[in-house]
Amino acid sequence: MPAISATIVVALFVTGAAAGALGALLGLGGGVFLVPLLVLVFDVPMRVAVGISLTTVIATSSVATSGAVGRSLINLRLGMLLEVATTAGGLTGGLVAVLISPRALQRLFGVVAISGALVMFSRLQKRNVILDPSAQPGRLGGRYFEDESGAVVTYRVKRLPLAMFVSFLAGSVSSLLGLGGGILKVPALNAWCGVPLRAAAATSAFMIGVTATAGAVIYYGRGEIVPWMASASILGVMIGSRGGFRIGAVASARWLKLMLIAVLLAVSVLMFLRAG
Repeated sequence: MPAISATIVVALFVTGAAAGALGALLGLGGGVFLVPLLVLVFDVPMRVAVGISLTTVIATSSVATSGAVGRSLINLRLGMLLEVATTAGGLTGGLVAVLISPRALQRLFGVVAISGALVMFSRLQKRNVILDPSAQPGRLGGRYFEDESGAVVTYRVKRLPLAMFVSFLAGSVSSLLGLGGGILKVPALNAWCGVPLRAAAATSAFMIGVTATAGAVIYYGRGEIVPWMASASILGVMIGSRGGFRIGAVASARWLKLMLIAVLLAVSVLMFLRAG
């Protein structure tokens, strides 16, 4: 564990800003990037890194959600429904985490990351939007203006039971690994449930704050959140998240998918190397 110093605080701030930008851009919350950096660069114990990451995920969610609401990207009905399962999973994961070794957590992190990359790659050429303005979204679908096509697009939600199951797993993974759960929810909503990537990322960003809070409370109670490290990371994350959201608003869906795949693969390799 590093001792407090101005250099470490600045480094954590910069690291948080980078993680926040990528997290808001892709709807993952930043934890998927911050945890490996804390473990590999700053030599922070895995469980402490997870606890710190959960606090930054809450910050990322707040910033990204405030920006997405005005563009109608967040599907509030779907998000609130899935969050019931996600929160239950988050509480379960937080209680189970103490029973799993750090090396096993690192390997699990790698498996989850590479699984998400493979799912996104399988959907690289596919889109879930309906360009017909008269199309109805159904009870849980939605509409939003898409800059890429210059039109209001519609989408319908499919396979709701599968989405609920994945949300429970996402909540468990969130508390076990310090993620917001977006690493599972974004690929699943986009690939299997018919939600466009931008709407999936925005809805995930809305949900991850609640998910991370459930896990963070448990980690804080066990003394596995270092306040000065969390504070420096949160400040960086809040600034980086604003930049990431603005980039995501104008980037193409294909570019976002390719970036998400590349980041997930890189993170999985790093964590497998760390686990040995």
